[in-house]
Amino acid sequence: MKNVGLAVGCLLVLFIGYQWLSSSSHDIRNAKPTGKTIVCFGDSLTYGTGAGQGRDYPSQLSGLIGRPVINLGVPGDTTTGALARIDTVLAKEPRMVLLTLGGNDLKNRVPKETAFKNLERIIQMIQDRGALVVVGGIDIPFYGRGFGTAYEELAVKTGSVLIPNVYTDIMGRSNLMSDPIHPNSEGYTILAGHFYKAIKPYL
Repeated sequence: MKNVGLAVGCLLVLFIGYQWLSSSSHDIRNAKPTGKTIVCFGDSLTYGTGAGQGRDYPSQLSGLIGRPVINLGVPGDTTTGALARIDTVLAKEPRMVLLTLGGNDLKNRVPKETAFKNLERIIQMIQDRGALVVVGGIDIPFYGRGFGTAYEELAVKTGSVLIPNVYTDIMGRSNLMSDPIHPNSEGYTILAGHFYKAIKPYL
């Protein structure tokens, strides 16, 4: 009986592992991207609100990969605003585009369906130019209105690389935050690390 229980337990572990792998992996569009530049496109998290001079995450990411990274972050930007200025991204002939968008939609109570329809359009327009897209998701317990799951669904649907939650290991740690929403310089170091880990296989 003990051996039977052990066997069942092993099968359960294998099944859970298989389910996790199945749900967390998907085909990536433009895994061998064309284009010339690496662009960070988004809101205040991209711009670097709360960071010291040169300590925003795109600048720190540039140091990690040893090549220029373009910062196209605008504080307060929503997915609607980002969609309206998508041509500024496409004009850079991007090879990779790293997104932090949706947080202001969440804060401003923009319907989830509207935000993710905009995000899907933004991603598709970038991908149509041959670039790889990395989506920086946000998953805030009790407040997230299902955005965390929606980022996962969006990544699968569009074939984007996903960082499920850019605030992992940052939010809730006062020594890494400049205010309740924005990291400080050290927090942006961790954020840059999240994006570095995401793009490293495609550099």
